[in-house]
Amino acid sequence: MAVTPNIAGIGDPAGLQKALVDAQYLADDALATAAYLSLALGKPLLLEGAPGVGKTEAAKALGGVLGRNVVRLQCFEGIDAAAALYEWNYPRQMLAIRQAGDDFVNLYAEDFLLERPLLEVLRNPARSLLLIDEIDRSDHEFEAFLLEFLSDFTISIPETGTVRAVQAPVVVLTSNRTRDLHEALRRRCVYHWIDYPDAALEAQIVMTRASTVAEATARAVVASVGHLRAEPLAKPPGVAETVEWAEAATLLNAQGVRWPEAFKRSIGVALKDHDDLTYLADRLSSVLPGEAA
Repeated sequence: MAVTPNIAGIGDPAGLQKALVDAQYLADDALATAAYLSLALGKPLLLEGAPGVGKTEAAKALGGVLGRNVVRLQCFEGIDAAAALYEWNYPRQMLAIRQAGDDFVNLYAEDFLLERPLLEVLRNPARSLLLIDEIDRSDHEFEAFLLEFLSDFTISIPETGTVRAVQAPVVVLTSNRTRDLHEALRRRCVYHWIDYPDAALEAQIVMTRASTVAEATARAVVASVGHLRAEPLAKPPGVAETVEWAEAATLLNAQGVRWPEAFKRSIGVALKDHDDLTYLADRLSSVLPGEAA
C-alpha cells in the first residue's frame, strides 16, 4: 500500500484539523485523524452518524481544504448504475440523425455522452472529491456495484471502451445508518462515527457559522437543543438546525420580540415534524432552560 504522509501541504492530523477550522468546520481530533489517515492511505472515508451531525459538511470542508471540486452522488431508493455512471443523450442523438439525413452520424461521440458523478470523477481524479451521500438509502445491489467501482476505479462503456482513473480519487461516503452496510464496503474504508457535539463545541459552531448571534444566545439555544434531543422525537434537531434556530431567534429579538418568546416563536426552525411540535406544545417552556428564559 502506497502511503502519502503529506497531502496538499498537510503533514499530520493536527494540520488537517487546523485547515478545517480555517474552512469554518470545527472537527475534533478523532475526525481529523480519520480524515487524514484516509487521505494518507488512499482509502475512502466512511462517515456514519445521525442525520444533521455534519457528515456532508465535513466532506465539503475537506474538499475546500484540498482545493477540489466536490462531486456529489446523492443516493436514494432505486438508484441504478445509469444515474451514477453515465447516460446517452437520446433526444440529442435522434435530432442528430434527423439533421444528418443520409450522412453518417457517430451516435457515441463525446457530444452525446452525459457524465454522471462517478464518470466525472474518474476523468478528473486530481481535481475532484467524490461524495457518495447517504449510501444507506440505496439498495444492496447498488452497494455491490459501488464496491466493485471502489476496488479499481474503472468504468466500462461498451460503445467506446474503458475509462480508468490515472490515480485514486478522494472519496467520502456518508451513512445515517438506516440499514447496515456490507462488511466488504466497510473493510475498504477508514471509518468514523460522528456524534452530536458536546455543548461547548456546538456553541462554538453556532458562533462560527452565525456571526450575528451573541455568545449567551448561542449557549441558550444549544442547551435548548440538548433538551429537545433528550425527548423521544421523530426528527430531533441537528447541528444545522441549532445554527438556524439561533439566527432566527436573534432576528426576531432584534425586531422587538422579547426572550424567551423569540425562541418559542422560531421553534419551527428547529423542529420540522408536526407530531413533534404537538408532543411538546403544552410544555415547550419547560424544555427551554433557565438561561434562555
